[in-house]
Amino acid sequence: MVAYLVFEMRQSLPRAATHVTDWIGAAYVLTLVGAFLADAYLGRFKTIIIFSCVYAVGMVLLTLSTSIDSLRPPPCTTRPCNKATDGQTAFLYGALGLIALGTGGIKPCVSSFGADQFDEADSREVQTKYAFFNWFFFAINIGALLGITVLVYIQDNKGWTWGFGIPTMAMICSIAILAAGVPYYRYQKPMGSPFTRFIQVAVASVRNHFNGVEVVREADLYEVKTNQSDILGARKLPHTTQYRFLDKAAVVTDPEGSPKSRWMLCTVTQVEEFKCFIRVLPVWTSTIALSISFSQLSTFFVSQANKTNRHLGPNFEIPAGSVPVFAAINALILVPIYEKWMVPTIRRRTGHPRGLTSLQRMGVGLFVSIFALGSAALVEKKRRDHLNPLSKMSVFWLLPQFFLIGTAEVFTYVGQLEFFYDEATDGTRSISSAMFLSEIGIGSWLSTALVKIIDSATGGEEQGWLRNDLNMSKLDYFYWILTAINGVNFLVYLWVARRYKGRHGSRTSVRHGDES
Repeated sequence: MVAYLVFEMRQSLPRAATHVTDWIGAAYVLTLVGAFLADAYLGRFKTIIIFSCVYAVGMVLLTLSTSIDSLRPPPCTTRPCNKATDGQTAFLYGALGLIALGTGGIKPCVSSFGADQFDEADSREVQTKYAFFNWFFFAINIGALLGITVLVYIQDNKGWTWGFGIPTMAMICSIAILAAGVPYYRYQKPMGSPFTRFIQVAVASVRNHFNGVEVVREADLYEVKTNQSDILGARKLPHTTQYRFLDKAAVVTDPEGSPKSRWMLCTVTQVEEFKCFIRVLPVWTSTIALSISFSQLSTFFVSQANKTNRHLGPNFEIPAGSVPVFAAINALILVPIYEKWMVPTIRRRTGHPRGLTSLQRMGVGLFVSIFALGSAALVEKKRRDHLNPLSKMSVFWLLPQFFLIGTAEVFTYVGQLEFFYDEATDGTRSISSAMFLSEIGIGSWLSTALVKIIDSATGGEEQGWLRNDLNMSKLDYFYWILTAINGVNFLVYLWVARRYKGRHGSRTSVRHGDES
């Protein structure tokens, strides 16, 4: 619905698409800010509550921008349409900015806070925790399903005020419901800034290196004598041999002296925490490309749908903005099938408690994404080659690309939830969740950059591949480029995943192994 509101501001197709992806990018990259505040100062629950209120204020302003005439452009009755004024655009973008900020605080904390409710010392609760990630994604898609069917229908038939007013009230109610559970939740206390600890390890290891310090024995490495680590509320981490250069930060150079500043001498746990962060970066990097493809769900996939026959019978037409429902429905079908049938079946063959490791699950999603964009390219070519104003292509020709991109999302998204939560340390759970969410933001920005590059290289909005008139465009060429990117990215991911070592030092891959 936000995408359509941007289109309503009277902008060209490529420009509106890039504005949508820019906004999505900002919302998801801001998750790093929300996660930092949660891990360092506020804790996950307080962060969720505070940023939910910010989100609600943004929704209120967005509703006002659609209901007050002076805050929106007049209805378009004759061409060319009147564009929004600078003040109207600024008000809209201010509301969207607050929603993006609220999203940045909520998203990295919700899944981690939910997983915190399960006791990792209880084997039964651990298994339930992994099921939680699947059902969490299931719930997200129920919300998406309602948003792109019921709310889009209400917006088309009752107007923007109702279309945004209803989710605004739902958001306010959800804050009250969340707050009602305060006495029953399990809470993790904030543990200070992880980035400060990371920098301390880097500084201490570089200083000791230039002072000629070498790691001779593991016994030379410093660790506090207490049961808990030096990081308030965090468990100790065992030493690993990977990234041995960083171990120099924990080498005791004066056995008789008292522990120094953490800028001079770090604990083994602090060093291992930084290692865990570095260890997941290659996996994080090798899954960003998929988010470029996901960005098309809210932009060019919808533009395609707008050019098809969306009638169901003589009296009902599917709104173009509701066509992504195909992907959401696929997720709602696939998650229960995977959880109730596929996991037990695959478990018997692999011996892994979740059937597939999280790395394997991500690999499946990346592989399927290649065919999703290839399907989109073939269907768009067929649509453009058989243009007939009296007989448009049925919208159901788009079903394969929505089905496949939805399947890719089910496997990759939940796999990432599991992977980044499991590989995080006690003091970096929110930051770790934000890392994979930031992929969606970075992927959206990369989509914007790719659109602009292609637009500029092929002749602009009037002559290039991505014109204002989709029927005169070469959108299928753009999809083939994304298909190639996904193919190359899948090969890179295979190389990275086969060499990945979990935070307990065991090697994992897309073929075997357990991340834990």
